[in-house]
Amino acid sequence: MLADDDSPKYNLSYIESNDSYTALDHTKLISLLKLKGTNQSDNIGEFLRVLENLRSKFNISVVRECDRTHYCSGEFRDLILAYNSIHGYVSLLICLFGSLANALNVAVLTRRDLAGAPINRLLKWLAVADVFVMLEYVPFAIYRYLLFPGQEDRPYSWAVYMLFHMHFTQILHTASILLTLSLAIWRYIAIKYPSYGSSLCTDRRCSIAIGISFLLPPMLCIPSYFVFTIHQEYAMDRRPSKVYFVDSNYDGRLYQTNFWVHAVVIKLLPCAILTVISAWLIRVLYRANSRKKALKGYNACPASTVVNGNGNVFTRKSTKRSKAERRTDRTTKMLVAVLLLFLLTEFPQGILGLLSGALGRCFFKQCYDLFGELMDALALLNGAINFILYCSMSKQFRTTFRQIMKARFAPTPRASSHTELQSTYV
Repeated sequence: MLADDDSPKYNLSYIESNDSYTALDHTKLISLLKLKGTNQSDNIGEFLRVLENLRSKFNISVVRECDRTHYCSGEFRDLILAYNSIHGYVSLLICLFGSLANALNVAVLTRRDLAGAPINRLLKWLAVADVFVMLEYVPFAIYRYLLFPGQEDRPYSWAVYMLFHMHFTQILHTASILLTLSLAIWRYIAIKYPSYGSSLCTDRRCSIAIGISFLLPPMLCIPSYFVFTIHQEYAMDRRPSKVYFVDSNYDGRLYQTNFWVHAVVIKLLPCAILTVISAWLIRVLYRANSRKKALKGYNACPASTVVNGNGNVFTRKSTKRSKAERRTDRTTKMLVAVLLLFLLTEFPQGILGLLSGALGRCFFKQCYDLFGELMDALALLNGAINFILYCSMSKQFRTTFRQIMKARFAPTPRASSHTELQSTYV
């Protein structure tokens, strides 16, 4: 294929200086050049075929811009390509499971006993963003990887959908990043400043954090709206035909700006903040665990006075922390697991984006595109596995989920004959 933005560069000076060029029947080529402005696909295809015959006749080498670079080559590249061949099935399974799991997250977190906590509100909207990303990814995966794998003759409507798919998933995934960052900051304030937690972590400020998480991503993604556009090229395999695809415009500073914003502001900066907060939360959990072990093994711990029914007074040493402390530790552990999973999936994307901005388009073409499917799968898995984390690490979440399932699937008790008789006379 000969792309509009990455077409081969022919060295025609050799042809002009070669005496054998006079033997070429170039009448047809001249006539096609005169029809250049007619914009007919048949004439363009014929023109390209004549140029290709000219290149073959005089052994003109075709050198593309990125042919001399060898980023991400070797056996590791073959391994990633092997995964890319099954990415459609993997991503579809993750999306189907993740959509159901996040729908259950929303159902549980909107229950009356859980909906009031600001942390649960943030988790609920995180599930909403993830479920929309996965639902939108399903038709994309089915069409591109299952129904028409490797199809090159893609119509203009497909390119329009690809452009929508790219921006839609990027905006909502950025919203998920900001919501995760809000969760970490919220938990840090609640533990670091417990006496000011109720005044700092209010419902109004939680609503503001949720609103910013959904309003800021469309503004952060403004550079990508102009960088990525619909391109066209001509396929020469069977007959001349236009093929449409989404690609970036590489000229100007906007291309570099987009990658720096995406890599640094959207990816690496939140990851750096989350790394610091996660390390601090892990340190708090480690201290709490050490304190718990000390309370169990230390004999000189504070004692409480108890009076039995006979009036005898004795002391009982307290070896257990309060219920509120244990719940706080469980919530913190759950959030730490969410943050670490997030960092595992987002850090590689940020680093690849940073290198794409620093090394240029060849690295983007040879490496970023190569890891695109794997990064998609990690991001989808990050949003799908939260339900498992909540069920395994939150007793209150498990209890509420069981209540919903019992109410949904438990058989409705039949009314007694006495009740039916009374209802007849009412």
